[in-house]
Amino acid sequence: MASRKVYSVCGMCTVRCPILADVTNGVCSYLQGNPHAAGINGALCARGAAGLALTNDNERPQFPLIRAGERGEGKWRQVSWDEALDYTAERLDQVRQQYGSHSILFSDRGGPFRDLHQAFVRGLGSPNYSNHDASCARNVQHAALSVFGFGRKDVVYDLKNSRHVVLQTRNLFEAINVKEVNDLMSALDNGCKLTVIDIRATVTSTKADKFFMVRPGTDYAFNLAVIHVLLSRDLYDQTFAGLWIKDLGRLQEFIRPYTPEWAERETGIPADALVGFVRELAASRPAVIWHPGWMTARYTDSFHVCRSIYIINALLGSIGAKGGLPFANKPSDFERKGLKKLADLFPKPEQKRADGVGWRYPHFDAGPGLLHLAFKAIETEDPYPVKAYIAYRHDPLMGFPDQDALKRIFRKLDFLVSVTFSWSDSAWFSDIVLPLSPYLERESILACKNGLKPYFFLRHRAQEPRFDTRADWEILTGLAKRLGLAPLAFESIEDIWKFQLNGTGVSMADFEATGMVSLAEQPLYRKMEELKFKTPSGKIELICDKLEKQELPSLKPYQSPAQPPEGMFRIAFGRCAVHTQGHTVNNPLLNGQMAENVLWLNRAVGEKMKIADGEQVEVISNGHSGRIKAMLTDLIHPEAAFMVHGFGHTLPVEIRAFGKGVADNCLMPGGLEIWDPAGGALALQEHFITVRRLR
Repeated sequence: MASRKVYSVCGMCTVRCPILADVTNGVCSYLQGNPHAAGINGALCARGAAGLALTNDNERPQFPLIRAGERGEGKWRQVSWDEALDYTAERLDQVRQQYGSHSILFSDRGGPFRDLHQAFVRGLGSPNYSNHDASCARNVQHAALSVFGFGRKDVVYDLKNSRHVVLQTRNLFEAINVKEVNDLMSALDNGCKLTVIDIRATVTSTKADKFFMVRPGTDYAFNLAVIHVLLSRDLYDQTFAGLWIKDLGRLQEFIRPYTPEWAERETGIPADALVGFVRELAASRPAVIWHPGWMTARYTDSFHVCRSIYIINALLGSIGAKGGLPFANKPSDFERKGLKKLADLFPKPEQKRADGVGWRYPHFDAGPGLLHLAFKAIETEDPYPVKAYIAYRHDPLMGFPDQDALKRIFRKLDFLVSVTFSWSDSAWFSDIVLPLSPYLERESILACKNGLKPYFFLRHRAQEPRFDTRADWEILTGLAKRLGLAPLAFESIEDIWKFQLNGTGVSMADFEATGMVSLAEQPLYRKMEELKFKTPSGKIELICDKLEKQELPSLKPYQSPAQPPEGMFRIAFGRCAVHTQGHTVNNPLLNGQMAENVLWLNRAVGEKMKIADGEQVEVISNGHSGRIKAMLTDLIHPEAAFMVHGFGHTLPVEIRAFGKGVADNCLMPGGLEIWDPAGGALALQEHFITVRRLR
């Protein structure tokens, strides 16, 4: 019996933890975390452990399909890869010829392998590469840029060495990054304090020393009061502030009215509890991490929630500090060269982005843009028609609000392509489905992880595809050959790896021992006086010129959120530990762990409505409705109704997930128009739903 071990990268969520696969007679038989990866400790989360179930699932796209009926009708024609790629290239070229190359849009889920996708889009001549982040972390990215001049991933969360961690809009023990979980657990074992701020008690809150259940939509009020206490009671790091914080006087004047007593009326958190919490924070500085959040597309002021968090970290002196948010190091920080970029094979397109990012909205990061504004351009043809859309491992019909409105927009497209390894609403609505091999059946381009010790890492193919599916590099290089994109028309993944490693001093043989190549012997922390910020002043800027020029205040006055009308609730959604949004709900193993979502309601409110725990109720929003079981609990704020995202599947090809639970995004009519003009992201929790008994 032939057996071997293969180093690879998990693909069950966007974290992409390093893994080790046992392969027996050509078939993957066991998965574990890569034992050589720092902080992984050989572990996987529940989703990572279900990778074999994904590979062995027969309810996924198995071969290329071209639509044979109306969009969304579910009638398909099975074709060969040659026909599929010929057809796709022909349709894309028709759009290029009729409307121009800029009329093609591409979106993915971001991550370390996006360089290949960006290269393909550039090769087409389109500026319109985007990702899912308008429904996730754009607010925190733009908040970081507005204060530091660099993005959110240019700092590291040094959880293992922290003395106090604050999690607000970050449910770390359910939206799992294995290394972060292990590092935080190690810190807690060593005496680190944990504070959680949320509208409901999560698994993460059960590990916390302090849990503040705030009124939905009042996080900004809580944070303003924290800043007030830090400044008014001289609890901030005055040495750090003197060196690196610009316009501190403006902040002191702005924050004057936002006292803990004022915040108590907004948030429901007692003033003395907030003051005591801030004193504990100050006692632990600078080894403090107030996490700025992951999914921050929540409220219309979420950008300022994120921005206030970065300001708090700065006042505590934790920016750059060990145990705080030290700077992420790149290969060049250790006199090493980074991977050669595939995107540099082509010139940057000169055409403006369809979403307006970088020109109509100069304060936004033009990298992945803002996908909901690109959808708006499809609808309005302003600034030009967008007629072809490639959704790579991305399901906007479930991930973005108001599915009906988005379908109407997609009907204006001449061509809609889905590249996916699982069925999705967007794939079902496409003109062609190009089936992607699951991650255990494909290799990927090389990637670099910046951090205290940067490293290159590799995804190897653990086994050959069970069905007629292909890796992304095979699909995109196949299209490149047909579309005349010669520089990207590589013949093999080995040729791509060789190109990427050129000049780095690293060879493919260097990956054999661990699947990774470290570029540093020791972690690098910078001294306080050696920090560098990419703002015009070279300091942390509390007043951002880019925002002010757009007539957007850097320090936004607080506005109290609307209360739900009688009998209604503010809808909230989030993650659980066993699912990654919608794409794992039909996984044979994970579906057995959690087959449907439930509606969290405050117990007192539910009992007043005569709703019994476990009773099925109807949820309604402007004519949209669904049926879901109610879970009555004291552990959620009375104004909120919460459900885990990703359920309510309606595709007949997903037998396990079909008809179970409710899709929260379908309860958000008009949601594509509700977004934060300062941060750019959608505001997905500014919607109210009615909950009604069925009997």
